[in-house]
Amino acid sequence: MERMSNSFKSLINRPDFKDRFNGLKNQVLNNSEVQAFLTKHAAEIEEGMVERSLVKLFEFVNQSKNCEQCPSLSQCKNLLEGYHPRLVIQGRIIDLQYDKCPTKEAHDERKKHESLIKSMYIPKDILAAQLDQIDVEMDETSRFKALSLAQDFVEQYNSGKRPKGLYLYGSFGVGKTYILGAIANELASHKISSMLVYVPEFMRELKGSFQNSSLDQKVDVVKKVPVLMLDDIGAESMSSWMRDDILGTILQFRMLENLPTFFSSNFDHKQLQHHLSYSQRGEEEPVKAARIMERIKHMAIPIELTGRNRRG
Repeated sequence: MERMSNSFKSLINRPDFKDRFNGLKNQVLNNSEVQAFLTKHAAEIEEGMVERSLVKLFEFVNQSKNCEQCPSLSQCKNLLEGYHPRLVIQGRIIDLQYDKCPTKEAHDERKKHESLIKSMYIPKDILAAQLDQIDVEMDETSRFKALSLAQDFVEQYNSGKRPKGLYLYGSFGVGKTYILGAIANELASHKISSMLVYVPEFMRELKGSFQNSSLDQKVDVVKKVPVLMLDDIGAESMSSWMRDDILGTILQFRMLENLPTFFSSNFDHKQLQHHLSYSQRGEEEPVKAARIMERIKHMAIPIELTGRNRRG
């Protein structure tokens, strides 16, 4: 606000003040958003209100309200980073109210998730992952298929559909997590919130959540995030309670609410079902494992990733 006020003070002190003032007024009044506001509130706007409010109107006109064209929160051009202005009537003047922009809301939501769930898995290389920059060798047909389906998912989701996620499986180092990270980054560029969770660490974290009573809150966030990515499922040693009451509950909710869910694993479906059949105590419970697998099969398209170890 101080920046705008200084602009007007310097303007008033100029000898050609009147001409420049009228030019400024015309600039403000010719703004389509200002015109729409004045038309909508014509019955409330009294004589002299526009002149008394020119500083605020000028402040409004010279800020961005179109956050879709904003590259990132750190590059926000507005007076208050992450907030965009809207016009309101306060008493005898037209004033501004600053609201969080979609980019700021997504940033704050992500920070809240990160503070709540420590097992959100975002290594440095994943932060830079981009679908169109993932290398594919000529004989890696499964990789072509995975990337094609990933791009299709982003396009369909962005158009309002709720397509199935992917179940990426294959040996260590073939790039399963990297592809999930690239999908998450692509969704973020469209202002779509997603969460990439490292399953073994998440399960360990939940065990410690009894002490601070945050278990339900953490599970609720994972259940309801628009797009969930469960990384390295099958690498954990899981109790019956964790499998049925935690994982089963999360998947059941997301399946019924049609919330897209992705998975990565070293196991194919059959191997994962065998893994889930045995609890930490060595109890064999094939029916309960089969229930989990039915949900996974319903929610995600299986793709085996083959190729060289990219971590080597």
